[in-house]
Amino acid sequence: MSGPVNRRRASAAITTVLAVTLGAGVLAAPATAAPLPAAVPAGTVAETAPLPYPSAFAFDAVGKTGFLTRGWEGGSRPVSKWIRFADGSATTIDAPVTDFSGSDVIMTGKGSTPRRSLVLELRDMADGGRTVTMDLRPLNAVYVKAVSKDSILAEVTRADGSVELHLVTSTGGTLTQRKIEGIPTNAWGIRSTPVRDGAVLVDYHRTGDTTGSHAAVVDLATAKAVHSRENVPVARDDYREYSAVSATHLAWVGVGGTIVTTDRATGTESSFTAYDGQGLGLTAGLMGSWLAYGTPSSLEGDGYGRVLPVVPYTAKSLTTGETFKLLDYVSEAIPGPDGTLYARGGTVEQGDGLYRISLGADGRPTARMVATTGKPVELRYLGRRFPAEYDLASSIPLMWQLSRDNADIDLKITHRATGKSFSKTLHLYAESAGSPYLYGPGQFGITWAQLAADSQMGKDAEVGAYDWSFTARPQNGVGPDLRASGSFTAGRYLSTPHDLDWDGNPDLLARDAQGVLWFAPSEYDPAGKTLVRRYAPHQIGGGWQTYDRIETVGGIDPGATDFVARDRSGVLWLYDVSNRSHGMKIAARKRIGGGWNTYTQLTGGSDLDGDGRSDLVAVDKAGALWLYRNTGNVSAPFAARKKIGTGGWGVYNQITATGNIGGAAAGDLIARDKDGVLWLYLGKGDGTFTARRQIGGGWGAYTDTIGIGDADHDGRPDLFAYGPNKTAYFYPGTGDHRKPFGPRVASPVLTGQPAFNHVL
Repeated sequence: MSGPVNRRRASAAITTVLAVTLGAGVLAAPATAAPLPAAVPAGTVAETAPLPYPSAFAFDAVGKTGFLTRGWEGGSRPVSKWIRFADGSATTIDAPVTDFSGSDVIMTGKGSTPRRSLVLELRDMADGGRTVTMDLRPLNAVYVKAVSKDSILAEVTRADGSVELHLVTSTGGTLTQRKIEGIPTNAWGIRSTPVRDGAVLVDYHRTGDTTGSHAAVVDLATAKAVHSRENVPVARDDYREYSAVSATHLAWVGVGGTIVTTDRATGTESSFTAYDGQGLGLTAGLMGSWLAYGTPSSLEGDGYGRVLPVVPYTAKSLTTGETFKLLDYVSEAIPGPDGTLYARGGTVEQGDGLYRISLGADGRPTARMVATTGKPVELRYLGRRFPAEYDLASSIPLMWQLSRDNADIDLKITHRATGKSFSKTLHLYAESAGSPYLYGPGQFGITWAQLAADSQMGKDAEVGAYDWSFTARPQNGVGPDLRASGSFTAGRYLSTPHDLDWDGNPDLLARDAQGVLWFAPSEYDPAGKTLVRRYAPHQIGGGWQTYDRIETVGGIDPGATDFVARDRSGVLWLYDVSNRSHGMKIAARKRIGGGWNTYTQLTGGSDLDGDGRSDLVAVDKAGALWLYRNTGNVSAPFAARKKIGTGGWGVYNQITATGNIGGAAAGDLIARDKDGVLWLYLGKGDGTFTARRQIGGGWGAYTDTIGIGDADHDGRPDLFAYGPNKTAYFYPGTGDHRKPFGPRVASPVLTGQPAFNHVL
């Protein structure tokens, strides 16, 4: 396989013998030529549920027993995997380049391209990976195409500099070669299609000839070539093949979106323009007299921000002219066994994956999915990605998540009370330096500062309820338009329960055994339904073992979440956090006061008195519960303490402020007793709580439970739990006090990091 992953195409098996003769200067199929492929019998590929397909891997080859994928899986070298149709099991092939021949034979080489692989192997994947090694150096030959489990086509340079196309075969480890008659000796740059019905279609240039490419059909049984004609209008590059052959027709993809076909029996040539444009390329394949073609493209776009039209993978009858769509898009298409084609692409109805194209009982092509990535083809809305209570003073964008980001968004936001509105079309890839409205894969949004720059509504910045709606139009035209709507409540200087860099996503702090404090930014993954890394955790600094307690307390002043730390002499310190571009800034610590060692438990981040600011709660050694109201002033962050619970809180070995998880008047607390039973205390809004309610047991498995805030942006605060052996879980909030958390989902936010003795 040469160049980028997913580029080089592979060959199919030599099946029946095809004798080709020359008649009246055109290619003619003899009377003994194989007929049109019949409908492939059910069971050739088992009619089973689609196999899993590794979505990040390109499609490289296919046979009767499996298919080849290629991509990166750790490290810097590409990896190829042969996936079996029978059970989905995968065999890894460790080789820099691959090509394909026969029903199940893989060519592997160690050059930068197949053509530069002078020592190569043919691996029969249907026969347990049996290999045949070929060293082309003694032959002064370069690889062109593998054509069976023990044979290849090779371009041989003779001592006088002339070039011959040879059929090279390995027999018992000995290489024999046979010249292909009919290829001129001044040919160079020879390329070949995969084998169909015992023949290949080759194209080449000729030394000293500036007229263009030339082509011939090679009968592999007789090692003879018959020229189709001079000056074949075929496109050429190192990544894709632009020719196709069947028992009845030949096809070439030319420049400018044109496909030229030839009827082999009559020599009649015809052409049509598949699209009106330059530089898009086409993939084309033949099944008898049916042509299948489309623009090879990624569902997510080309990665460069260009908006290119997509020609769906289309079937066209070369006898009747009938045309219909097979797939909504195609990225790669390869000739398969038994006259089939296999295409990596998708339909809105079935989704994204690998499809088998074969002729049905009526002689017309049909597409059936054989492997699925699990991804939708149509554009899907995956949720709002900003808090339900939005701070108009923040730099957090109003952000939404889509299944892909190559879309134009018609966005409208309306202030419900005044009727003032803002409308704008966001071109996610229109700007040469990247869209200012694109925040990550599938994530688009707009800041309030951008709203203010474009509208009076943004300048007025009214508090209260807002309604939003948008229509997302796929830029490549794949799938229907998407419509979504919702609402949010806007205020000013709202508390931020666990957002240290003030980007609208929850963050974690964690201390390791060496006293190093780590910052772990996260975000919600709607597909995995858990908290994942926004980017890799990084060290804040060492020396934090001097503290026996560190707790986040929400935002003292407007902005990011702050945190407090208690040293071993009982002095409590405030760390004021402010956001900055791509991170956070921690100010020098401020002394709050001494005597805090009277408390056994501290927790913060929940607004208990309904004033919009997160408060601090502490349990003393006598078991009493104390409230420290947030003043909003970093110089004196907490008001005088107030007892809100008498003795009895000492039975708990951990308390956690969660925000309003139960749907009552204000923020809540959860408390874990020595038996690992978790209890919920619903806040009344005046700093006190209702009678406790048991949530469930088994919570002793965790060393830390953290009220992470509304991570999934559904308006309900969530929970994060960390335990021994570096396990971590996300618990989505339900808003129901009877069952405040949904089932846990493993979280990879802290995966690969050192073991932590305190996570907050």
